[in-house]
Amino acid sequence: MALHLVLVLSFYMLLTLGANGIMASVLQDFDCVDIYKQPAFQHPLLKNHKIQEIFISNESHRIKNKYQINDQSCPKGMVPISKQKNKTESVHLDTLEYPGQHFATIETVLDGTIYRGAEAYISLHNLTVQNNQYSKSQIWLENGPQDQLNSIQVGWAVHPRLYGDSLTRFTIYWTADGYKKTGCYNIKCPGFVLVTRDLHLGTTFDRSSVYGGTTYYFQPKIFQDGFTGNWALKLFDEIIGYWPKELFTHLNKGASLVRFGGNVFTSPSGISPPMGNGHFPVIDFQKCSQFYSVRVKNLNYQSVDIEEKKIRRYADSYQCYRLTYWGYVKSSGVLFTFGGPGGNCGA
Repeated sequence: MALHLVLVLSFYMLLTLGANGIMASVLQDFDCVDIYKQPAFQHPLLKNHKIQEIFISNESHRIKNKYQINDQSCPKGMVPISKQKNKTESVHLDTLEYPGQHFATIETVLDGTIYRGAEAYISLHNLTVQNNQYSKSQIWLENGPQDQLNSIQVGWAVHPRLYGDSLTRFTIYWTADGYKKTGCYNIKCPGFVLVTRDLHLGTTFDRSSVYGGTTYYFQPKIFQDGFTGNWALKLFDEIIGYWPKELFTHLNKGASLVRFGGNVFTSPSGISPPMGNGHFPVIDFQKCSQFYSVRVKNLNYQSVDIEEKKIRRYADSYQCYRLTYWGYVKSSGVLFTFGGPGGNCGA
């Protein structure tokens, strides 16, 4: 159950270290359940859904079948379901009833282009976040008008109201109606179909970047299967699960918008939490939170670098959060740095 970790050695060189960084350093309480009895199949649209085992894309991947048991794994034919912690909530805090969000992102322009996936290396950081705040670094894939918005979101989050702590955790989210009635984090509601026997969703990372020193990353990939239209979530060569196309009214046709970057939620006091590593981006990459090798899958399911002419940069509170777009760097592909300390950032 490894996530790839990458070390930034200097401003000019990004060096991949090995693909076996342990993802979960804090053991979680979970149950192993039959793969066909997981929460996804409680969704009315998935009553007769057959689990997808083969995924079509232009790269290799696998579903683990080798029988193996460790602290965070289940036997073959079963999947891990985390137990709900006391005093945690599934609220998304991303609707009109919950104003006070801030963003520092790059996103594709709405020009009719359809995307079949997205991926990036995302730097990992520990942050201090209050109970009524959150801070995320993630990828969004979206389609549809705002009141019917279909959205898939993948990255890391520090979210005390969701997890009951302020640890940096691998987090996913989806909605099919603009956050009104559908969707949730991880598998807190029916929808996302797990196929991995290893515990990934909601787990912590065992390493975090050091300001001015070692920078660690992980690389989530999301892509639409070319045959079924389902949206798969991949961590390197392992498919950990997917969102069936039946969940969506617009994303089943592909994504019209892809977004990368940071998102925070402001507490009722008006104070916003830190984003990224809690520092503004500077020229020294070892002091920055960052995304690199930012790529999308085009209409033909080919993975390509995101094009500068196809994106817009967005940071809505310059005094609190900033973003620097570096474009294509030979050693690391398309790269941007972002983040900030938060504070009194406005509505």
